[in-house]
Amino acid sequence: MERSIERLADEFIAAVEAGDLDAIRTSLYAPDAEIWHNTDDKVIGPDENLRVLSWLTATLRDMRYTEIRRRLTPDGYVQQHVLRGVVPDGTELTLRACFIVTVKDDRITRLDEYMDPTQSRCLDPYRPAR
Repeated sequence: MERSIERLADEFIAAVEAGDLDAIRTSLYAPDAEIWHNTDDKVIGPDENLRVLSWLTATLRDMRYTEIRRRLTPDGYVQQHVLRGVVPDGTELTLRACFIVTVKDDRITRLDEYMDPTQSRCLDPYRPAR
């Protein structure tokens, strides 16, 4: 049975908050999913995105999405939210963001994320070297 887009969106948020990268890889992202961020304007695949999410969930304490507002679209959903957490030095992260998500065959095939990078500067000292 196919899950609803609303349920897929809820499961995605829950998996990110829990750091359940296996669930994201195996049941939420399509194998060839494309993830794009306005901050670097480059498309990455699931493996690179999961490395970033692994770092983020290991770095932030009490990571959670709040103020979620979501609208379904003909091929997915748009979601506004606030990502909150505590960085290792105790600074509170408050990052307002928006996802535009395309879904096909019960999986996320594309996720475009828009955010203001100045709101995540408190994470900079903890970012891995490139």
